[in-house]
Amino acid sequence: MPEGHTVHRLAAALGRAFAGHRVRTSSPQGRFLEAADIDGMVLLAAEAAGKHLFLAFAPSADVELDAPVVRWVHVHLGLYGSWTFAGEPGFADAHAIGAPRVRMGEREDALTGGENWRQLVPRETVRLRIMGPTGLADLTGPTACEVLDAAGRAAVLARLGPDPLRADHAGDAGRTRFTAAVRRSRSPIGTLLMNQKIVAGIGNIYRAELLFRARLDPFVPGTELGPGLLQDMWEDLVALMTYGARTGRIVTTQVEHREIEARIIERSRGTRQNGDEDPGVVPREQSFYVYHRQTLPCRLCGTIIRSADMTGRTVFWCPRCQTRRTRPARWTREHPAAPWALAAPER
Repeated sequence: MPEGHTVHRLAAALGRAFAGHRVRTSSPQGRFLEAADIDGMVLLAAEAAGKHLFLAFAPSADVELDAPVVRWVHVHLGLYGSWTFAGEPGFADAHAIGAPRVRMGEREDALTGGENWRQLVPRETVRLRIMGPTGLADLTGPTACEVLDAAGRAAVLARLGPDPLRADHAGDAGRTRFTAAVRRSRSPIGTLLMNQKIVAGIGNIYRAELLFRARLDPFVPGTELGPGLLQDMWEDLVALMTYGARTGRIVTTQVEHREIEARIIERSRGTRQNGDEDPGVVPREQSFYVYHRQTLPCRLCGTIIRSADMTGRTVFWCPRCQTRRTRPARWTREHPAAPWALAAPER
C-alpha cells in the first residue's frame, strides 16, 4: 500500500495535469457510476490527507472550494490501486517527479502514450478515467472511489490524525495532536503509528524506520512515552516524509551509515521504489536501518535485526539499539534527518 508521501505526489501530479481545466470523466469498468455526474466539470484542485486523495469538481473554474456546489471525488488506493498517466510531452511532469511517470503507487514507471494518447483504449479494469486537453489519467483497483459533498469530505478528514505533509498540520498543530493522541493510549507505539487516527500517512516502512531512529522499542505503551520524545519523533517524521514527497523514495538512513551492511532481505517481488534504475538515487539496500533487514546485522551495532507480527503487519527492530525509554535518545538528537532530508536535492 502506498504510504502518504506517494499520495501527496499523486495529488501534485493530478493538480498539474488537470487543475483549472474542464475534463471528461468516465468509468470504463462500470463500477463508478458517479463519473457521469461530474463529466464535463472543471477540476478545481487535488489534495492529499494521509493515504486519502480528494479531487474537487465544480461547474466552472471561478467556483470557490468551499462552495456547496463543489463535489469531491474521494480515492483510497488500498493495496492494489494505482493511477496511469498518458499525454503530450511534459504532461503531469514537474521537478518533484523528474521524468514523466505513469504508475503512482509504491513505484512509478516510465510514461508511454505520447501523441497517440487520445487513441488509448482503457483497460476494462479502469474505475475512473479523467481526460483533459493534454492528457489522461486512469485509476484502477482502488479500495474507495466515491463522490462526496463538503460534509462527506469533512467526515473523512475528521477520522484522520495529523498528516506531517499538510500545511494545516505544520508546526505546533500537528505535533501537539500527535503527542497527545499517543500519550492517551496504552497500546504499543508500534501499533499506534499504524493507526491513521493517530497520525495519517504512515505505513510499515516509516513505522519501522521512525522507531529505529528514535531508538525506541516498538512494544512500549504510548502512555509511557514523554512529550519530548514524541515531539522529536514528529519532527523527524516531517523531514523524512518531506524527502519522500520530493523524491518519490523512502530513505531514512544518515549519509554516513548508508554503505554499512548495505543489504536487505528482498521479498519475492522485491522492495521496489521509484527510480531504482537511476544511478543517482540512494539504492534501496542503503535506504533503511531495519525494514526488511531481519536476520541481518544492525548497521550500527551488529546485533541481528528481529521481526515479529504486530496487529497483522510485520514490525522490524534492533533489540539492542531500540530500548524501552521515555525521553529522547542522545543519538537521535545528534543525527537529525532534517539537514539532509530537507536540503536542496542532490541525489
